[in-house]
Amino acid sequence: VRIMGPNYEPGKKDDLFLKNIQRTILMMGRYIEPIESVPCGNTVGLVGVDQFLLKSGTISDNDQAHNIAVMKFSVSPVVQVAVEPKNAADLPKLVDGLKKLGKSDPMVQIITSESGEHVIAGAGELHMEICLKDLAEDFCAGAPLKFSPPVVSFRESVSDTSTMTCLSKSPNKHNRLFMKGQPIPEELCGDIDEKKVGPKDDVKVRARYLADTYEWDVTEARKIWCFGPDTNGPNCVVDVSKGVQYLNEVQDSIVAAFQWASKEGVLAEENMRGIRFDIEDVTLHADAVHRGGGQIIPTARRCFYACQLTATPRLLEPIFLVDIQAPEGALGGIYSVLNQRRGQVISEEQRLGTPLYKVQAHLPVLESFGFTEKLRAETGGQAFPQCVFDHWEIMNDDPLVEGTKTYAIVTDIRKRKGLNIEVPDLEKFLDKM
Repeated sequence: VRIMGPNYEPGKKDDLFLKNIQRTILMMGRYIEPIESVPCGNTVGLVGVDQFLLKSGTISDNDQAHNIAVMKFSVSPVVQVAVEPKNAADLPKLVDGLKKLGKSDPMVQIITSESGEHVIAGAGELHMEICLKDLAEDFCAGAPLKFSPPVVSFRESVSDTSTMTCLSKSPNKHNRLFMKGQPIPEELCGDIDEKKVGPKDDVKVRARYLADTYEWDVTEARKIWCFGPDTNGPNCVVDVSKGVQYLNEVQDSIVAAFQWASKEGVLAEENMRGIRFDIEDVTLHADAVHRGGGQIIPTARRCFYACQLTATPRLLEPIFLVDIQAPEGALGGIYSVLNQRRGQVISEEQRLGTPLYKVQAHLPVLESFGFTEKLRAETGGQAFPQCVFDHWEIMNDDPLVEGTKTYAIVTDIRKRKGLNIEVPDLEKFLDKM
């Protein structure tokens, strides 16, 4: 049979396995019965396909078959917990358990970071709790594990246009890049996330859309080089230069540098979001040897960082939409808990024919740890919260000024990632003429 994974596209060969099924079984409670044939519409167990499928996939014996679409989740995994075994000897058990956890829950993301820690990313505090319990008790066969406190992932952005054009020179001093950074409006970021605007669109159609909806200049909108991170994120590089020689030869190098920079921003090496970089002018050496990738990529990356630092950098924090159902008497408790945790109530309505009220509020993910516990304690267990990830919101403090809240967050993240605690100086990325 053909086993098609989630990344399979009809007509291509990737993520496709041709394997034999060893036997078909019927799951009956805790017993399994071997079975000869199964009519349509029944659930059946197949033996021998496990190692080829990760979370979901399609199995078919027809060469023309199209794969079934993968489930799309409206929430993105924003809460992360690092896991390590207490005894180093249990590491293989943990790795195996993480694989099983990744298969059993379609929402969880399991990341092995560069520093070698295993990170589990889930949708919210409750979700993480259940995952960690499953991992410790079922999948890791009782090996003792250590969990780090939950960590929230942030995004880096800018809130203003760059104060000056940033220049950086290549290591051999023969090439110069001039760029500026500016913010992309949140609505456009949302459009890019929902794939309304993306790298695969027709250039002219996309330019028309950007010009009509977001008042971009049409000629600039046609010259979007790429999006990032991962070629489809909510940041872009726009070429606003006029008549630069050899520019198309270094395009690939600049795009590569941009993917790198947008994946690890300058503040805390978190992903960038909502930054548009304009390439204003480029001076290149006439000889192709002197403008290879080794010269251009580090230069372009430094230039992107300089643009980010001059354009008043900000952190974006993830915000949950909390849906709370509670009787009228519990509303006071709900409001007091939300106010302690920077929550903002959006709406409050009574459900018709019931004594219950439905309260909707925005709550920063950072503040959501222990929120359910606290809420239940305050309302005597009458309020039921539901959290889903809603949007990214800009944090207004300057992360480069000591003593602000965002400065503390950036310092924490940098400590955790093992970077220098100070955000690097602008001088490090800017060059003089």
